[in-house]
Amino acid sequence: MQRRTFITSSLSTAALGLTATPLMAALDEASATKLIDGLVADINKVIASNKGQSAMYREFGRIFGRYSDTSYIAAYAMGADARRATNAQKKAFSDAFASYIARKYGSRFREFIGGRLEVTDVKKVKRWYEVSTVAYLRNESPFEVTFLVSDRSGKNLFFNMFIEGVNLLLTERTEIGAIIDRNGGDIDAMIAAVKEAS
Repeated sequence: MQRRTFITSSLSTAALGLTATPLMAALDEASATKLIDGLVADINKVIASNKGQSAMYREFGRIFGRYSDTSYIAAYAMGADARRATNAQKKAFSDAFASYIARKYGSRFREFIGGRLEVTDVKKVKRWYEVSTVAYLRNESPFEVTFLVSDRSGKNLFFNMFIEGVNLLLTERTEIGAIIDRNGGDIDAMIAAVKEAS
């Protein structure tokens, strides 16, 4: 569970960065692989920099924002409640959620020092590509991390990932849904709770 939590949390942070990726060529096997190769390389650079936690949070937010479909992931995390949220609430939630994930899981980033992700396979599934990688962490058995890459937003971005079958989108939706329930369905109260947890 520790290795699953670390990888899921690290890449969950990627889902909520705010920087846009420049428009890329039409999605194909090569471009899907290139996207994930770039993500992995940038993650490893930050880890190897040995920066302080706060600096690492900022770097991961910036880097991951280049590679993920932030609008889709944030909306999915809110679930059905996103349909009744105002645009201002959605924006406030995206901002709060980015900080929440970074703070929640940031302390685990250093566990990746000395490890690596390697792309092993890529295949088309419906309208997206599934990019399979193998994660190698120190003192851990290798395990699979799979990214789903789409160009639905007009850019090549990953919109979901699986850690040994654990679905990132569903995990985040469950966690945010629980916060909404604890606050009686009040979206503003949920956003405030997420900000406080950050």
